[in-house]
Amino acid sequence: MDVPPADAPQTKSAPWVRMAVDYAGPAAFLIAYFASHQILTATWALVAVSAVALMAGFLIEKRLAFLPLLWGLAALVFGVLTLVFKDPQIIKMKTTFIDAALGLFLLGGMAIGKSPIKLLMGSTVKLSEAVWRKLTLRFGLFFLVLAAVNEVIWRTQPEHIWVVFRFPGLLILSLLFSLTQLPMMMKDAKAMEAAVHLAEPQE
Repeated sequence: MDVPPADAPQTKSAPWVRMAVDYAGPAAFLIAYFASHQILTATWALVAVSAVALMAGFLIEKRLAFLPLLWGLAALVFGVLTLVFKDPQIIKMKTTFIDAALGLFLLGGMAIGKSPIKLLMGSTVKLSEAVWRKLTLRFGLFFLVLAAVNEVIWRTQPEHIWVVFRFPGLLILSLLFSLTQLPMMMKDAKAMEAAVHLAEPQE
């Protein structure tokens, strides 16, 4: 399942398809945990529902975006390891590993003059290179902070607190952080549009 290039046409699908692929696994984990109060039981639900969501999403969309694919495969790998070794700490460290890896990927790309977040977002937004670099830096640091916060919470707080932090806590934090970036993105997008308009030949 290849990640299409940034300028490739995107296949549109119903919003519920993308939401199911992204959040079905974490939601199943949350529900199963509070129904059973057993993290291993919740992990079974996570693995099963994540696998079904990935397959269903691929069959419907004929492709899977990079980040949903990353989250889904991570849920399967860490979930299976948790069940094999019967060690809940493995699933708790999944967020730490994935967010830290993603943060380092973004910052590493920036260090060599690239903007990985531009590739992840594709052609959905037209921004200047300066703003892409700012977004790459900010999201890279944000993911590293999430990794650190996850470590603190699962090591110091009761298990049910960590479960809620994992979902929907991480989703809420990510949405709020993304919203804080919108003013900068909208201002730059308008400036880019104005520049293009001025560059057009006048009749």
